[in-house]
Amino acid sequence: MTTVVIAGAGGGVGASVAFNLLISPLRCDIVMVDARPAMVRSHVWDLEQVLEQGATGTVREGGEDDVTAADVLVVTAAMPLTVNTSRMVYLEANATLLRPLLDRLPSGWPGTVILVTNPVDPLCTWAARRTGLGRTRLLGYTLNDSLRLRTGVGRVLGVAPGRVDAWAIGEHGDLAVPLWDRVTLDGARVTLDESGRARVREFVEGWYVRHVALDSGRSSTWTSGLGIARMVAAVADPAGERLWPASVVLRGEYGLDGVSLSVPVRLGAGARQIEQWPVSDGEREGLLAGARFVREAADRLVV
Repeated sequence: MTTVVIAGAGGGVGASVAFNLLISPLRCDIVMVDARPAMVRSHVWDLEQVLEQGATGTVREGGEDDVTAADVLVVTAAMPLTVNTSRMVYLEANATLLRPLLDRLPSGWPGTVILVTNPVDPLCTWAARRTGLGRTRLLGYTLNDSLRLRTGVGRVLGVAPGRVDAWAIGEHGDLAVPLWDRVTLDGARVTLDESGRARVREFVEGWYVRHVALDSGRSSTWTSGLGIARMVAAVADPAGERLWPASVVLRGEYGLDGVSLSVPVRLGAGARQIEQWPVSDGEREGLLAGARFVREAADRLVV
């Protein structure tokens, strides 16, 4: 059984991860950790009845001492969401929040961290410097960029959700790079003209600001919960080679070094391999711009 510790489990994303793991095929011992014990207890008591309805695995309340026992540590802990125009407003505060948690990981810890806390790329870059974890075991969750790209393409094409496959790599935010040449519909390549691409970009690039402007106090709870749970299952599978977008520290791939960006990664017992897909000159420039932005942000944080 895989031990999955969710740090920040009292929040909507963390609780959604727990729920989606319980109803997934992966058998796991879910340990919910949060600075608000009453909130965690509320979720645990609720999720116990999910188990009564046929879910698998176990769920329990835990503390920060449980972090070192994790096979997979999912970090969703973050400052409360506010109205803003960029995830970067949370950089320093969320680093301060993560620091004591990361410092609990001992030298030689064999687990894998999936970092969800934003801004995920600078925080992954900083966390790698601080912890010394191997880059195959420190992964940032970035799937939502590609999911929103697929939604945008699907709307432009007028097709039902789930029929489009598309990838966005690079920085998790306004500098994300859509890979237009890899867009497919029902498995077949499709080409969008410039007008169509502009409409997709308008949808994708404005999504975060539009959502935050609702002032709901919540992030993409259900999307992230399901995506993270599936990423955990892929990471935990020792024989798996699931292709997945994830923020990982690059060491020469795509001509970049020492900075964490979203790239296609083969997952299985952590990250098995970083895929180096051909990119156009324009896409490479987008990756370089994202790398500069992320490096400058990470450099502001004290290791």
